[in-house]
Amino acid sequence: MARYLDVHPQDPQPRLIAQAVALLRDDALIAYPTDSCYALGCRLDSPNGADRIRRIRRLDDKHHFTLVCSDFAQLGQFVHLDNAAFRSIKAATPGPYTFILSATREVPKRLAHLKKRTVGVRIPDHPVVRALLRELGEPLLSSTLLLPGADEPMTDGWSIKEELDAVVDAVLDSGDCGTEPTTVVDWTEGAPEVVRLGAGDASRF
Repeated sequence: MARYLDVHPQDPQPRLIAQAVALLRDDALIAYPTDSCYALGCRLDSPNGADRIRRIRRLDDKHHFTLVCSDFAQLGQFVHLDNAAFRSIKAATPGPYTFILSATREVPKRLAHLKKRTVGVRIPDHPVVRALLRELGEPLLSSTLLLPGADEPMTDGWSIKEELDAVVDAVLDSGDCGTEPTTVVDWTEGAPEVVRLGAGDASRF
């Protein structure tokens, strides 16, 4: 049965954030809010978290997982950035964007794209996930909480708990955070290519 944590959307309670981080450090898989819908997340070095996400969402090994980072310095540890990408991404973050970039050796091979060695990264602008990342001190390995056959991501915390009670370890509920996923920008070819329109303003790329 999943733990249910009712977290204030603007002023997250430190006690509840600490509880969520303790669960993550114990190899938990959580559902949590972002600035562009709810997501599933676990620690980067979780031995089975990625496989659990794949099973829930019925994903194959070509799926781009996202490393959700607390700040730009942390993001830079996990992806290669040229000057143009550095300036553009820094100006757009934090915000509802996911950037696909070449992964550094800090990213485990099992988590990067099987052939391209790329990974998605983002810095969200939501008080709850930002508090979570600060307390954890490392990125979350994440994927949008979009269930198989669904047209939109789940957005109600209690419904998430009821639906995923047996397959996640905790649900952080901070109310509705929308159903529009991030805008995805692929930088792997040296210039930005918007591959999915979403919550972020794509015109800046």
